[in-house]
Amino acid sequence: MDWGTHLWDQYDHIDKHTLAGLDLVERYIKFVKERTEIEQSYAKQLRNLTRRYAKRGSKDEPDCKFSNHASFQEILNELNDYAGQRELIAENMMTGICVELTKYLQDLKQERKTHLSDVKKAQQNLETTFKQLESTKKRFAKEWAEADKATQQAEKIENDNNATRLDAEKAKLHAQARTHTAEECRNDYAAQLQKYNKEQKFFYYSEIPKIFNKMQDMDERRIQRLAEGYCQFSDIEKNVLPIISKCLEGISAAGMKINEKQDSMLFIEQHKSGFERPGDAEFEDYSQGIKPATSDSSLHPPKVRAKLWPFSKKQQKLPAAEDFSHLPPEQRKKRLHAKIDDITKELQKAQDQSDALEKMKGVYEKNPQMGDPSSLEPQITETAHNIGRLRGELTKYETWLSEAVGGEESSNTINNNTRHSVVAADQSHNIYTEFEDEFDDIESPVGHCVALYTFEGNSEGTISITEGELLSIMEEDKGDGWMRVLRASGEEGYIPSSYVKLGP
Repeated sequence: MDWGTHLWDQYDHIDKHTLAGLDLVERYIKFVKERTEIEQSYAKQLRNLTRRYAKRGSKDEPDCKFSNHASFQEILNELNDYAGQRELIAENMMTGICVELTKYLQDLKQERKTHLSDVKKAQQNLETTFKQLESTKKRFAKEWAEADKATQQAEKIENDNNATRLDAEKAKLHAQARTHTAEECRNDYAAQLQKYNKEQKFFYYSEIPKIFNKMQDMDERRIQRLAEGYCQFSDIEKNVLPIISKCLEGISAAGMKINEKQDSMLFIEQHKSGFERPGDAEFEDYSQGIKPATSDSSLHPPKVRAKLWPFSKKQQKLPAAEDFSHLPPEQRKKRLHAKIDDITKELQKAQDQSDALEKMKGVYEKNPQMGDPSSLEPQITETAHNIGRLRGELTKYETWLSEAVGGEESSNTINNNTRHSVVAADQSHNIYTEFEDEFDDIESPVGHCVALYTFEGNSEGTISITEGELLSIMEEDKGDGWMRVLRASGEEGYIPSSYVKLGP
């Protein structure tokens, strides 16, 4: 089945059909372009989304160590990779479909234009031959009519008795000339008719079918190429599906990595203070009368107390100390251990560098041509100084660690309702034990202060004060956030330094 055989007389329909086919290719190209714009916009929105929810700052932040936080970051990373695959789909569709089909469409338009031009030329040639046929036909008809008229006139003159012989002869010659001319026109007409029939046969049986078959081949090639474009639309996305699946699997794997028990344990390790829970408050028997200023409470300071971390919405944040004494015992030990590990690594690195310099110096001394040993002295000196510094720091932090461990073992109960924090147990121990060696005489106040807030001293060694109360300072704040004061009633104990205002 071909167009040339069955559609030899359907030029207009072939013209419209091929034009509609090219329009379909153009529509498909536009459709794919809009699809790529959607993919690009989708990918951009996904990237912006992951950027907004990505954890800002260092990966070493405490929250990033929890599996549920870390998994969410992995999900965002996988989603970002997923966005990259959507961008790849858009890029491949643009280059593999839009660009290639656009170029192919231009070639098809030019080919179709050529075929239509050939059809018009063939039609014009046939029309020209037909016009020539009509012209020779009309001339033949005219000349034959004139010849017939001349013959009748010659016969009339010959039969007329009044006509001379000369007139009859003349009319006969004229009729013969007209008849000869008519015969020539008849031959021209017959030749032109034969030529026209031949060209018409060539036009309808050879030339036009051949052109129409070429247009059929062109249209079938267009359909085949368009079908490939349809398949590409799917294949381009199928090609990235394995990577997209990996992204989705990565998201699922991130969810499966979450370990709620592990996160809870990590949270405990990060924030446990190591303090003992507060014991029962002791009964204070005021029926025995007001305690004198020389009571045991003034001569015997409170026992070693652990650091307070009350349940309050707003806590006083103490400045960071080099020995991490501002942290609870457990956290302090962890930070000291980590610091010691870091210093140990630096010390090992410096020691290795020193050994290498010494070896190099020995090589230079044995082989002076390789280098000057004295040129290494500055580096050796600097390395030795660095090693000494690191060893000093290591000793210092190891001492603090030893104190932290000892302070934790001797820590006592604390009050959970206290509003502000106090120092770590090792510092409290050092401060409080100083009083064991003090004289037993009555101390003189070192200053006075006024209470800014009411404080409920429920823990051992502390006392309660009321807002606006005038107090005598028996011992100033040693940097641990606490001071020992004496009330007018003779009661003596420790209160937070931030709760009072120093007086003149």
